[in-house]
Amino acid sequence: MRQLQLAVAGAGIIGRRHIELIQQNPRCKLAAIIDPGPAASEIAHRVEVPLYPSLAALFAAVRPDGVVLATPNQLHVDQAVACIAAGTAALIEKPVAHTLDEGERLRVAADGASVPLLVGHHRAHSPILAKAREIIGEGRIGRIVGVMGSATFFKPDDYFEAAQWRREPGGGPILINMIHEIGNLRSLCGEIVAVQAFASNAARGFAVEDTVSVNLRFENGALGTFLLSDTAACARSWEQTSRENTSYASYGDEDCYVIAGDMGSLSVPTMRLKTYARKEDRSWWKPFDTTVAHVERTDPLERQLEHFCDVIEGRAQPLVTVRDGLQNLRVVEAIAESARTGSIVDTRMNAAR
Repeated sequence: MRQLQLAVAGAGIIGRRHIELIQQNPRCKLAAIIDPGPAASEIAHRVEVPLYPSLAALFAAVRPDGVVLATPNQLHVDQAVACIAAGTAALIEKPVAHTLDEGERLRVAADGASVPLLVGHHRAHSPILAKAREIIGEGRIGRIVGVMGSATFFKPDDYFEAAQWRREPGGGPILINMIHEIGNLRSLCGEIVAVQAFASNAARGFAVEDTVSVNLRFENGALGTFLLSDTAACARSWEQTSRENTSYASYGDEDCYVIAGDMGSLSVPTMRLKTYARKEDRSWWKPFDTTVAHVERTDPLERQLEHFCDVIEGRAQPLVTVRDGLQNLRVVEAIAESARTGSIVDTRMNAAR
């Protein structure tokens, strides 16, 4: 079987991880690195692939089967449009764009082309989320009533000392971390149509928020609450509960989402189920049937690469489309707007803003 030829644009931390995964996967081969920075030369020499300063230079020399765009956010749209023009599939790291207007420009370009684009919300490829979606889709917890979520963790002082912009508006957990959670919640509970948020900087005293509480309204009538904080010494975050990234300490007794339906509830990622056997037995006086759904945990980034190969070969449609990535960004920006103004913000794609 012919190996797919993949190039990686951006040789930073996430770009190097993509390079490693491509080299480990027998279905594909690293064809090139695109990065004008001086450090990229050493990396390209070490992995023995050509180095190009730009996508234009790459496409003038060769047309790989796919390109991974692991570049700064403000480059994503222009580079994805260049891939469309070259007829080359692209995996675009999240966020899909640095502004909604730019994301909309890419959506229009993507909708008018036959070139597949996959947005790199890698958690969407988590087997934990896949199992949770299966359980919810089977109706085992009934109709979703609400969700309680959290992303609470403590970023150390050197995180902020290494990059002063993280102390300023735009450098806080709303725009950096919340987009992951929105992708997960939309995947599990459906479209989010409105948000309301409160933000505080009382813990650190920086110009940017450190703690946020969010109310969510879903299209299906369900409601949600979410607590986000990068200064909370608490393990109820995806990184500290999913056990998918071994760089983080993890705690098998903690959950970051509880999804409640009218027949039971599912806690994620422990996958603890509490359900009633029959509708007639539903009562807070009666005990639940309790089980734990089994999940084989694997690296979502590895699964994402497999999926990208399937997309390139026409075996699958992108699990996370440009439209999905844009909607995740729209909801996050709405949370920031609500926290700033105190208003309820409509997050539907065609809502007037």
